[in-house]
Amino acid sequence: MAVGRQDESARRDDQAMSRVTSQDVARDAGVSQSAVSRVFTPGASVSKKVAARVRRSAARLGYRPNAVARSLITGETKIIGLAVAELDNLFYPRILELLSEHLQRVGYHIMMFFADVDDAANEQLFSNLLDYQVDGLIAASATMSGAPIERCREGNIPIVLFNRHQGKDGPTSVTSDNFAGGRLAATLLAREHERIAHISGWQGSSTGRERQEGFLAGLRAADRDLVACIDGRYCQRAAREATLNLYTDGGCHPDALFVGSDQMAFAVMDTLRGELNLRIPQDVSVIGFDDVPMAAWPPYRLTTIRQPLEQLVAATVEQLRARIKDPNLDSDHMRLPCEIQVRESARIDRELYSEEQ
Repeated sequence: MAVGRQDESARRDDQAMSRVTSQDVARDAGVSQSAVSRVFTPGASVSKKVAARVRRSAARLGYRPNAVARSLITGETKIIGLAVAELDNLFYPRILELLSEHLQRVGYHIMMFFADVDDAANEQLFSNLLDYQVDGLIAASATMSGAPIERCREGNIPIVLFNRHQGKDGPTSVTSDNFAGGRLAATLLAREHERIAHISGWQGSSTGRERQEGFLAGLRAADRDLVACIDGRYCQRAAREATLNLYTDGGCHPDALFVGSDQMAFAVMDTLRGELNLRIPQDVSVIGFDDVPMAAWPPYRLTTIRQPLEQLVAATVEQLRARIKDPNLDSDHMRLPCEIQVRESARIDRELYSEEQ
């Protein structure tokens, strides 16, 4: 018996010396090589009985699918490049989690690169990312232009911009309706407040501009003037400085603030309470934008414009997959509706809120 165990151990050692192939698994399981391939291809059709037999043989032999070899045969790496900027923004960790979940569910994996909000600084980064032969590219809060876009077009590599857009001639994009969200914030603040100010998102981004434009349109419709507007650049430090400028000597002392992101709104609220000794919402109402989980925390209880995260991610993956399947599809630009999440940081007419919803 000891000799038999030694022989078996030696056989396994010899087997480990050479890579186990799908043909080895097929012979062991008594199925075709194509059946083995289908078992290890997400979404492929194969019976439960065959799949169980193949997986038992694969485990026994120590087989692992060779993704590189498969990509040479299919022409697909099953890797999606993800360039993300503003990762310090609490809106993005959950987005990355959802994107990874949705893509893995349909057989793709993410290769993530950290981008800059300035597209000029991203050109080399995108070129490097494309060197990895990704099947598609998602740019989250990052813009693309110039050589990388042209290279994607030449290589039939689809691009989807997430939470940014570059106009009707730009790549396919999926965003919230930022203009409508800004307008909604203005409508809700205009009824109860006289001196309304805006600390905007970065004006170099489509989201920052559109939220501001929508807010201004809403104030005009309500016959209200904006007493001040400062670009907070999606930066907590800049938001704090803007708040101090508004409420120290020479400032206009607003009684309401619409802040272009929750991340900035937290810094604004901390500054109002901790440095300026102002009460929220009794002295100042604050509305943010995004509805990140921290917005519901007791120290903030932030009223905010909620972005539909699940729908945004699902639409992004759907748009990308459609263009991987058919690279000749025209660009599409989706805008999904936002809604208000009312908490305790703003004085809002509840009747008007119900009408707007």
